[in-house]
Amino acid sequence: MQYLAVVSIIWALSFGLIGQALSDVDPFFAAAVRLGIAGLVFLPFLRWSEIPNGSHFKLIGCGAVQFGIMYVCYMKAYQFAPGQSHLVALFSILTPLYVVLINDLRKREFHPKYLYAALLAIAGAATIKARAVSMDSLWITFGLMQIAGLAFGFGQVYYRDWKRKHTEVKDQQIFALLYAGGFGVATIAWGFFTNWERTELDAKQIQVLIYLGIVASGLGFFLWNKGAALCRAGTLAAFNNAVVPLAMACSLFIFDESSELEGGAVLRLIIGSAFIIAAVTLAEKTAKSS
Repeated sequence: MQYLAVVSIIWALSFGLIGQALSDVDPFFAAAVRLGIAGLVFLPFLRWSEIPNGSHFKLIGCGAVQFGIMYVCYMKAYQFAPGQSHLVALFSILTPLYVVLINDLRKREFHPKYLYAALLAIAGAATIKARAVSMDSLWITFGLMQIAGLAFGFGQVYYRDWKRKHTEVKDQQIFALLYAGGFGVATIAWGFFTNWERTELDAKQIQVLIYLGIVASGLGFFLWNKGAALCRAGTLAAFNNAVVPLAMACSLFIFDESSELEGGAVLRLIIGSAFIIAAVTLAEKTAKSS
């Protein structure tokens, strides 16, 4: 669980950084670059011969969904919510529900307490709401974030199940394959849909992309999936929303988007965080009793 907590803090800053520094950069180009950097970081640790036969392409496919499809939609969502990265964070609130449902569908089981934990986490994130704005383009942002949430949720559950079947393989020995899959999807989107006029970067944007590639994507996804393999589905689901109040707090108060909120923003952040902490606690208690 500590891995998920650390990554939640790392990712909280990413929403504001992207919204502030990369909103004018082509999203497909940005997704490909940060996944490419993350893959290069883990390439020296790749041990092809240590991976069980038949799993190489499964792991590449997992990365294509969890990182590739997710990032293409996630980065594109910022274009429809300029200056409102806190809304991109908020629109990810259904991801815990996707994690629970995908886990239960794969196992052909139903865990009501994990579902309750996911719904509690969603309620916590939804407590934090933004000032009324035009929803014309934000519906597109919402839709893109649901696709991203489904892709990210599926990848987490799939990797968790695979790793539990192959405990002899170390996470760092295989993670470059996941990044290769994600990079492949992002590169295809880049090749077909990129606005090449928006691929010129200034010094600040280069620095942000390097940070996102090494820390937020590289270290972040590695620790997140490692943590996912060590915890129960309900805990994993709840933690998917732990980043929401943190990300919104960073976007609103560090990156100065606070003018977009109605009054009582701090109170809602506190209440929403309390709901999410309760969701994690419920999932942990359920895990220990089962």
